[in-house]
Amino acid sequence: MMQAEEIERLIKISKERPLMPETYVPWSEQPLPEDGYLPESLISIQGLPVYETLTSQQQKDIGRHEVVQVLYSYGWGEALFCVFMAKFALELPPESPEHRFLIREIIEEYRHQEMFAQTIAQLNGKPLIQTTAHRLSGKISTNLLPADYLFMGSLAVELITDKYGNYARRDPKIYLVLRKVFELHNIEEGRHIHFTKGLLERYTEKAGFIKKSLYSFVILINIHFVRTMYVRKEIFERVGISNADEVFKQAKINFHKKFSENCLDDIIKFVNSWGGFNIATRWAWRWLLDAKV
Repeated sequence: MMQAEEIERLIKISKERPLMPETYVPWSEQPLPEDGYLPESLISIQGLPVYETLTSQQQKDIGRHEVVQVLYSYGWGEALFCVFMAKFALELPPESPEHRFLIREIIEEYRHQEMFAQTIAQLNGKPLIQTTAHRLSGKISTNLLPADYLFMGSLAVELITDKYGNYARRDPKIYLVLRKVFELHNIEEGRHIHFTKGLLERYTEKAGFIKKSLYSFVILINIHFVRTMYVRKEIFERVGISNADEVFKQAKINFHKKFSENCLDDIIKFVNSWGGFNIATRWAWRWLLDAKV
């Protein structure tokens, strides 16, 4: 675990240099005609023949609807992370540096959730809500899993969040408000990760084969379920594609390939760093995510 002095330094930064979405994000800026909403490398339908038959506005609208789904899943993932932190904080003395840092992190995570919600409103987005399977997964996670398993699942969602955010904030063709939202999130999550690494060491240093395998499965299932929230048939119906059902089937296959190629490298490094890939888990990662492990 981190030394008390390091945690106190992070608390000081959080108090003295907060990044407030109200002032950091230029909410008054409206999208320019040439602005996109999601890098093409992450748009589910891009690369398929049908994509070239769409108007420029339809292509942009698909990116807009899909990034709304991404933002919606971010807020959901961070809400689950707050449940973990609240559970963990209950085990700590209130005057301890760890407890006080968790309180600061919870404050920032709730600000992020509000920021994502405001961004969805800014994009005139109407998120497609979770399926029954998603809701059941979240309920089981928050109500039944011990804090360490909930931590692993929430951390996986954070890593995917950062990966998407890195692609978007570095792409000058993306709407400025979106780039600044992802930039703010990246800066604050960079501070959180220092504390998170200490927790990770605490949970994994004494974990044996079975526990590491279970951690690996929790991470895998969380990534799989979050990924399935991004691409939905209703998006293609909204933009006026007549054979939306067939296009959705093609888009899912195309997106899964893109996701495996563009979004898994950091996750794989993370899981590999504490021995989460073994004879019991590799097959599942290859089957569900086409991970090269």
